[in-house]
Amino acid sequence: MRRFFLPVIAGTFFLAGFFVGISKTVSSEDEYSYLKLFTDVLKIVKENYVEEPSMKDMIYGALNGMVSSLDPFSSFFSPDKYKEFMEETEGEFGGIGIEISMEKGRPIVVAPIEGTPAYKAGLRAGDIIIAVDGEDTFGKTLIDIVKQIRGKPGTKVKLTIMRQGEDKLFTVEVTRDIIKIESVKYTKYEDIGYIKLTQFQHYTSRDLKKALKDLLSQNVHGLIVDLRNNPGGLLSEAVKVSDMFLPEGSLIVYTKGRRDEEKYYAKEAPTVPPDLPVVVLINKGSASASEIVTGALQDHNRAIIVGEKSFGKASVQNIIPLEDGSALKLTVAHYYTPKGRLIHKKGINPDISVAMDEKTWEKLAQTIRKMRIEGNGSQVILLPDIDVQLKKAIEVLKAKIQHKEAA
Repeated sequence: MRRFFLPVIAGTFFLAGFFVGISKTVSSEDEYSYLKLFTDVLKIVKENYVEEPSMKDMIYGALNGMVSSLDPFSSFFSPDKYKEFMEETEGEFGGIGIEISMEKGRPIVVAPIEGTPAYKAGLRAGDIIIAVDGEDTFGKTLIDIVKQIRGKPGTKVKLTIMRQGEDKLFTVEVTRDIIKIESVKYTKYEDIGYIKLTQFQHYTSRDLKKALKDLLSQNVHGLIVDLRNNPGGLLSEAVKVSDMFLPEGSLIVYTKGRRDEEKYYAKEAPTVPPDLPVVVLINKGSASASEIVTGALQDHNRAIIVGEKSFGKASVQNIIPLEDGSALKLTVAHYYTPKGRLIHKKGINPDISVAMDEKTWEKLAQTIRKMRIEGNGSQVILLPDIDVQLKKAIEVLKAKIQHKEAA
C-alpha cells in the first residue's frame, strides 16, 4: 500500500495511492428518510423545472455537494474530472508553486514553494485567495480553484489576496511556469551543517543522504534541518528522511481511522550520528510530511524544534473508482506522532518559539533576491542577522556543541 502527498503545485493533498472497493452497509430508518427526501426533491425538479434537466448533471452535482461537505480534502470526480486528475498526477503542467487548503469556504495558502513563481511574487503562508482572475472563490471546490490557478506556462493569473495585518485586499499577478523543484539544498555555516528541504519528492531521501554524507565528511559539529514553508510530499519519503535520524525500530508515524491502524518504523541504522546535535526549523507553512518528520524527531527527543507552530494538515485520502468512470477522494484516517499526538488541525508547537513577522520575511526575501542578481546564483544564502529563526537555531546548536565538548 502506497500513500503519497500529491504535488499538484496549486493545491496538494495527502492521498492513499491504493484503490478500494465499496462495502455494503445497512442503513438506519433515519438514513432511509433522508434518501426519500432526496428522491422526492429529484422527482419535483425533474417534473417541474422550467427546462428539461440532465439527470446525470443533477446527480453528479448532488454527489459533489455531499462529499465536499465532509471536509476540504474529500471530493467527487465526474469521469472527465477524474481522468484529468489522474493525468495531472503523472505529467507536467503549468502552475505557480503554491500548496493550498480550504478554510471557511475560501482557499488559503499553506506555503509558497521556494524558487517558484508564487514565492518570487511574494505570496505568503496564510494568505487567503479571495478571487482568481476576478472570479470569487467562495463556494467553489478546492479542485475547481486549483484548475483555475493552473494553466499554460507563460500565461498570467491574477490572485486577489487578503493578508493578516493588511487593511485592504490586493492583487498579485503571477506568471505560470512548469514547476521543477530542487527539494534538497545545503551548505555549511562555520562548523554547522544547514539543509533546506523544500518538498518531499521521489528522490528527496536519496539527495538528502548525499548531502548528509558530504556535510559529515566536512566534520560539522551540528545540523540545522529547515522545513519552513515546506508543504509536504510523499509519505514514504517523510518516513525515509526520519529514518536517517532515528534508531532502527523506532516508530515514526501511524495512521488511525474508523477501520484500521497502520504503523511506520525506522528500518535502517541512522545516517546522522546519534550524538550530533540537530535543530529543526518550522513555521506555519510547514505541513503534512514536514509535520511527520518534525513530530517524529521531537517525540524521540532527537532534535530541538525552533520557530512557529506548524500548519496542521495530516489526513489520509483514498481514491475510490466507481463503475461509471467517476471516483471518490475520501478522507479515511489521520496521522499521529509516535507519542499519539494528532497533527491534523492542531499542528506541532516548537520547543523554542521564535516569531517572524511579514516585514522581516519580506526583507529576507528581497535581500536574497538582490544577492542572487548580483552574482550569488542559486547557491544557499544564510542571513542570520535578518532571519531571527535561523539565528536562534545557530545559537541553540552552538550551546549544545559547547556543552558536548565540555562534557
